Amino acid sequence: MCTPAQYGNGSWTPRNNVNANTTIMAAPEDALRFAGFEGCASSREFFWHLAADREEQYNRFPAAQSWDWVPGAGCEDISPLDPEALVRQLVEDGGWYLVGGVYSVTENHFFSLSCILYPHVIATPNYEAGGSFDRAWPQNIYLSPKSPLLPSISFPPGFDVASTPLVTFRRNDLLLAKETLVAIHGESEPLFGEEAVWTVPLAEYLIEFAAPHYTTMVVSTGGHWTTTLFEHASPPGIDGVVALFAAAMKVWARGVQDVLTAHPRRKRVVVRAYLPGHEDCHSHTQPWSAVQPFQWNWYNWAEIWRFNEIFENLLADKAKYPDVHFLAIDRPARLRPDAHTTGDCLHIMTGAGVLEGWSHYISHFIKSH
Repeated sequence: MCTPAQYGNGSWTPRNNVNANTTIMAAPEDALRFAGFEGCASSREFFWHLAADREEQYNRFPAAQSWDWVPGAGCEDISPLDPEALVRQLVEDGGWYLVGGVYSVTENHFFSLSCILYPHVIATPNYEAGGSFDRAWPQNIYLSPKSPLLPSISFPPGFDVASTPLVTFRRNDLLLAKETLVAIHGESEPLFGEEAVWTVPLAEYLIEFAAPHYTTMVVSTGGHWTTTLFEHASPPGIDGVVALFAAAMKVWARGVQDVLTAHPRRKRVVVRAYLPGHEDCHSHTQPWSAVQPFQWNWYNWAEIWRFNEIFENLLADKAKYPDVHFLAIDRPARLRPDAHTTGDCLHIMTGAGVLEGWSHYISHFIKSH
């Protein structure tokens, strides 16, 4: 099997079927064509996700969509990403439940999946219908009743095209309730500052994940673990936040594994390494060949490796956590300063290959386990 380390030890190579020198971006819809998508099922901030919402940045296209990730040695067994095969996998082998933050990074992944799987899927809610939407509301991808794949799919018992999600995204910045984190911290002083955060109790989303149509939970966290949110962590500063994260993830992993062990159907959880942003990202027009150091240490980006290392070391104990896996597949994204959305240097554009690579490798990992 292609391991996460082998997958990440590859390189970005130019895509042969796109010539960035002669193809011109004329309208937002061109971003779909450059990425090779027929469309996208999700309607939330559609062109923002495609990084096509600002005409002054049209010159980034199609260069950002002109690269393919070639995994490292040992990944000869990983087949190309096949959207139709992924649709069948999500129906026949079980759906994905995406949990994490920062909010839009995990939502970036959800939106990308809605494009990979299109036109065989539909997505909810319909954000074009107007009205207000809470950021914590789940988003879902369903099999389209119009998909030509339906006659060739082996539907499991109880699967309902109209109501069984293939993919669900649930915002959860910290993975544990604030009250739980206060108890873990154990100090008499307040823990949190005034920074906004969306988080859900562990028991609440584990109950949702226990539904029979989900088999894989995809988790990522780290971006909201900042000194401004955890203003009163002890010891003060980032060291206190990291110490709290280490203690909290032990509680989280134990709770998750207990539920997985007791569940009658085989389920798994994969923790995707959290991804920092790139400083001054919009000045870059192509991938890096090596990850570059941070200059200004925006937010907690230069410390993200510490959070990932804690998770990786914790979940390496397969005797304790046989069904919870850490996927260190962040290097391809670390090499893409050119692949961000238009308004900031953290969130990732759909179609540049970064998000699509996450789906590609997770699908492979599931088939290999």
